[in-house]
Amino acid sequence: MAQEQTYATGKRKSAIARVWITPGSGNIIVNQLTTDNYFGNIFFEQKVDKPFAVTETAEAFDVKATVQGGGKSAQVDALVHGISKALQEVNPEFRDSLKKAGLLTRDSRIKERKKYGQRGARARFQFSKR
Repeated sequence: MAQEQTYATGKRKSAIARVWITPGSGNIIVNQLTTDNYFGNIFFEQKVDKPFAVTETAEAFDVKATVQGGGKSAQVDALVHGISKALQEVNPEFRDSLKKAGLLTRDSRIKERKKYGQRGARARFQFSKR
């Protein structure tokens, strides 16, 4: 009998996380590495575990994810978004607690494009009077 896999996609800036969760023992594998090896920062660990803490399902699911695009911080946020959406698929009763914690909302803030005749999106070239 095959294990029940649930799939969800999480996004943040230009980072995209494809997440599969299965009933298991709490292992989180990102791009075939553990979270410690892939992200390499202890601060990210609490963020990744937040959806499980909110739904009180710590060490109940294994997570396998592929993450691409963006930087490490955006990838972590995309991973958390994907895990939250997958947990909601597993049990619709988790929706209220995940929504209250703000984990189901896709953070749509992206980099504003550079405008012509300017140095950046808002920054102008330095004005010279003489």
